[in-house]
Amino acid sequence: MTGPELRSVVRLSKQPSIRDTVTRALRSAIISGEMQPGRVYSAPSLGEQFGVSATPIREAMLDLVREGLVIALPNRGFQVTEVSPQDLYEVTELRLMLEPPAIERATPFVPAEALPELRRQAAAIVEGAETGDLIGYLTADSDFHLALLQYAGNTRLTELVASLRSQTRLFGLSALAEQGRLTASAREHDEMLDAIEAGDAVRARELVHAHIEHVLTDWSGYPAAGAAPASAPRPA
Repeated sequence: MTGPELRSVVRLSKQPSIRDTVTRALRSAIISGEMQPGRVYSAPSLGEQFGVSATPIREAMLDLVREGLVIALPNRGFQVTEVSPQDLYEVTELRLMLEPPAIERATPFVPAEALPELRRQAAAIVEGAETGDLIGYLTADSDFHLALLQYAGNTRLTELVASLRSQTRLFGLSALAEQGRLTASAREHDEMLDAIEAGDAVRARELVHAHIEHVLTDWSGYPAAGAAPASAPRPA
């Protein structure tokens, strides 16, 4: 079973870091919902779509097995793991606890010379949204947020957030891109940078908080998005 063709795949040229490049692309395809839970994907089929051999695909998939994103099925391929609404709520709740205060802490330490590259990444996020390239969108989005978090000076926090981001499935992104609504969300990154450049750490924190909340309100694709699952604890 080969699975459906991925619309957002960009064919990759061979290079020394091809395994890492493929891993990042596959991770983004899973998070964006392009690779669907329950489906089985074969390394040869994915390799053909990426323009590489099956070997780096298998190696990348084994990396994703260790991350819990896929399950290896002997003699069949790899199956994307399920993420429930409860899982999504808990992951997003953790991100809201960690990322906004970390950005507030990081803001005074973001040097002026780092801003041009951050602006370039923000532009790549917008480009991915405008063209419907969800893998490019999520890759640039992850690079942007993790780059900012590094200025908070806590490597473990950055690694934890990276892990939490990989545990999310954003099935609503495709619909938002087709409706042209994803671009508005993408442009929020420039607003974050405006606040950071102005040294307004509180505003930066508020913008990041609102941005992460989109995971529950717009991006998840689950019914009644934005509401916590019935089993989730409610604040007093």
